[in-house]
Amino acid sequence: MGKIKDIYKGPHRNFAWFATITTGLFLVFWLVGSGNTFIHWAKAGAEIRRQKKLIRSYELQNAEMEQRINMIRTDKDTLEKFAREHFNFAVPGEDVYVID
Repeated sequence: MGKIKDIYKGPHRNFAWFATITTGLFLVFWLVGSGNTFIHWAKAGAEIRRQKKLIRSYELQNAEMEQRINMIRTDKDTLEKFAREHFNFAVPGEDVYVID
């Protein structure tokens, strides 16, 4: 700590204070200034993470739907169950009750 005090009290104290203040101002503007700042970088990073999570969610939903489509195309029982549940289809002579 003694060497730091010597820098600010020695013969080059004006330059040391100038460098410290300039660096401090640069850091303040970099953190909160307009344009391409640290805060903008953090917000962009958070948005990228959110978008990647959304993409993973959509990919899972897409895989699930692909599986359901494949099941409906290949399995007659699954197709019949789907038609009965979503379109209220019935076998002739069967009563259908729709409850909302």
